[in-house]
Amino acid sequence: MTKSLLIARKEIRDFFRDTGDLAFALLLPILIFALMYGVFSASSQFNGTAYIVNEDGSGKYAAVLIDDLINTKGITVKLLTAEDADAKLDRSAIYLAVIIPSGFSDTLAAGQPTQLTLRQRGNGSTEGQIIASIVRGIADNTSRNVQVMKNVTADLADRDIPIPQIELVVQDYLNQEKVSPLVAITETTVGSSPDPVNQYLPGIMTMFVLFGVSLTAQSLVDERRKGTLERLIASRLKMSELFFGKFLAYVARGFIQTLILLALSYAVFQMFTPLTFLEAMLIALIFATTCATIGILIGSICRTANQATWIAVFVTMAIVMLSGTFFPISEGSTLYTVSRFSINTYANDAFRMIMAQGGSLADIKMEILVLLSVTVIGLIISRFIFRAVRGGK
Repeated sequence: MTKSLLIARKEIRDFFRDTGDLAFALLLPILIFALMYGVFSASSQFNGTAYIVNEDGSGKYAAVLIDDLINTKGITVKLLTAEDADAKLDRSAIYLAVIIPSGFSDTLAAGQPTQLTLRQRGNGSTEGQIIASIVRGIADNTSRNVQVMKNVTADLADRDIPIPQIELVVQDYLNQEKVSPLVAITETTVGSSPDPVNQYLPGIMTMFVLFGVSLTAQSLVDERRKGTLERLIASRLKMSELFFGKFLAYVARGFIQTLILLALSYAVFQMFTPLTFLEAMLIALIFATTCATIGILIGSICRTANQATWIAVFVTMAIVMLSGTFFPISEGSTLYTVSRFSINTYANDAFRMIMAQGGSLADIKMEILVLLSVTVIGLIISRFIFRAVRGGK
């Protein structure tokens, strides 16, 4: 066992000296994490631009409608002339423009029906449809406010109260309602946390470890082809010591990658307690052993580096795609049944239970058992067919 540890230590030292492997294994996870942080820390609120053609000039209610749009979070208002709007629509520079017609404010103040025109190209695009919905809501609110003002003024016409005073009081109440509405909307989350970090981080971590399967298989075939393994055996090293030394080195590589992402998530997103961080590390270590086993098994079977690379890529992609790594799979479906044969399914379920659902190791006994079973069975088969020399022992 001591010699196996020495081999593993040498492999890790060589790994850190190789700038190419080091960049892939260490820097790439950091870059992906930075990208993930930028995406996940950004606001999920809708952002869009409302293109307005104001033909009402300085009309009061046209100005109110535009101000309400400007004050709507996530909405940027750009004023265009009718000619500019038509030109931009023709060349698909924009997909929707809101036309406020001439006399809009006067007609509305008189209590007469008026309308806004939504001029769009095709279906107006998804952003345009959302903008149109927001404009309709603001227009309806403006219409109701005008109607309230008109009705209150008519009801108090015989009270000898100056109309400007009535309008001032009514507008004050309308503004209070806008700031503190009587009916508020609250959001509650049912089930697991929708936090995208919790949703996607497990898949990102397991994918990086699975990428190492190809490197493991290719490295093993190359060392056999170059005679590196044969020279190690010639140095009175037992086959089992060589096998487990290589296995431990490959486990360490995969675990280091996962550890980087876990540590960064712990520091930046504050998504772990010290206990759950240790539990996540244990899951990462177990999954790294499973992936190392698969890599050694492929490397032991294949005779050329190309064979090892393509078989490893195929196996890795199958494991990822069949497991619902980044999307939920409905229970009872055919894909759900197939996903039970992917080790990624169990690793992701275990990570999500610890990260997002507040579980503990006691809640993921089956997942750990499956991963360990695959590791043990894979190691037995790999050891049986492992060869230091092509066609030899």
